[in-house]
Amino acid sequence: MPFASVQDAQQFLAHHPDIELFELFILDANGVPRGKLLHRDELLAVYASGRPLPSTILGLSINGDDVEDSGLVWEVGDIDCRAYPLAGSLSRMPWRQIPTAAVQVSMHPSEGMPATVADPRHLLVRVIDALKAEGYHPVMACELEFYLLDQQRDHQGRPQPALDRDGGRPRSTQVYGLRELEQIEPFLKDLYAACKLQGIPARTAISEYAPGQVEITLEHGDALLAMDQAVRYKRLVKGVAHKHGMQACFMAKPFDHLAGTGMHMHVSLADGQGGNLFASEAPAGTPLLGQAVAGMLASLLDSLLLFCPNANSYRRFQANSYAPLAPTWGVDNRTVSLRVPGGPAITRHIEHRICGADANPYLAAAAILAGIHRGIRERLDPGAPIEGNGYAQAKTLLPTDWLTSIQALEQSAWAREALGREFLDVYLAIKRSEYRQFMAEVGEQDWRWYLNQA
Repeated sequence: MPFASVQDAQQFLAHHPDIELFELFILDANGVPRGKLLHRDELLAVYASGRPLPSTILGLSINGDDVEDSGLVWEVGDIDCRAYPLAGSLSRMPWRQIPTAAVQVSMHPSEGMPATVADPRHLLVRVIDALKAEGYHPVMACELEFYLLDQQRDHQGRPQPALDRDGGRPRSTQVYGLRELEQIEPFLKDLYAACKLQGIPARTAISEYAPGQVEITLEHGDALLAMDQAVRYKRLVKGVAHKHGMQACFMAKPFDHLAGTGMHMHVSLADGQGGNLFASEAPAGTPLLGQAVAGMLASLLDSLLLFCPNANSYRRFQANSYAPLAPTWGVDNRTVSLRVPGGPAITRHIEHRICGADANPYLAAAAILAGIHRGIRERLDPGAPIEGNGYAQAKTLLPTDWLTSIQALEQSAWAREALGREFLDVYLAIKRSEYRQFMAEVGEQDWRWYLNQA
């Protein structure tokens, strides 16, 4: 794994003499950035010899609690593990009041042990390297949906859409509405400027299928770089939204009566010269594309927890909601889980529509690519593509509960071989701990349903 050089930091400091603070962050299994805030005079040492972080930083629940069964707490004495900066990650955070830059780090392969085995980015690197060893170079891109919410709750204490530039609150669904984008122009202006400053290729903005819901596409490229950009983009969106008095929400299903938020992953394979191995005049692509689809379908249940990692993730799965419900594929069909979009032959690729926006991009990409590799190695056949309403034709449905997905990943021999036993031991310990805590919590819905009736 190439880390950044000291010269990278020296050049940045020379070109940005006003920067006072540096956010050092690593992404945990839940996709939560965690780290430290450093002063300017501490930066060069991080690049020269890394920065010690506690082993528990990659064994935390989504609430930030130690997961004792992860193996990263008492057994290793919460040992310091050294993380190093990633090349190209050092960038200014223009929304911060104090001049601040951020640098993403990852655990060192040896100096970062034992936390290295739980580093989501390392998992993706291993999966990509296995494909490259056989001549396949994965190309990916993310489409991330999110809600812009008011920082203030409504009179019932519930989240609500943010005020637009005219002081109104969007109430109706205006999918593809241009006025809705115009109403958040100040936010979009700062967002695109920040993306440009950080080298994140943000492209088309769309008003999505609910009030205050937005999608912005990121340009395709090398799979690892694309996921790095997706990770930094989410942090950037949240920061710019906060500057504008809003909260950017990537929760999979924040409202029961409104559309969920997804993360559509676009993927293809290139040869060593960059040529698209899925390119074909046939709308369904090449036989290799078919094998890739078949591998993802065969691995879908086993890896669903990586696409839908939280209890709330499964509330998104509802019929006729554009959220997929079954292991299906089709050509230019948005009612299936794996869609081959139309367009010129050279652009042929697969759109993976299962992930919620709450998924960790590194882990979702790793599971997608491992499934593709399985399909190629085993020369699997995806069967005929679905035509028409995929919801009506689904023969097998995906599970719509968290526990079933946890158990499916836990029992999967394929996942342990493709993703590694060490990583899965930590990840499953985290998810089992979260499940127990979630199910033990008594809240407003319990009282509303059962307080007077049971």
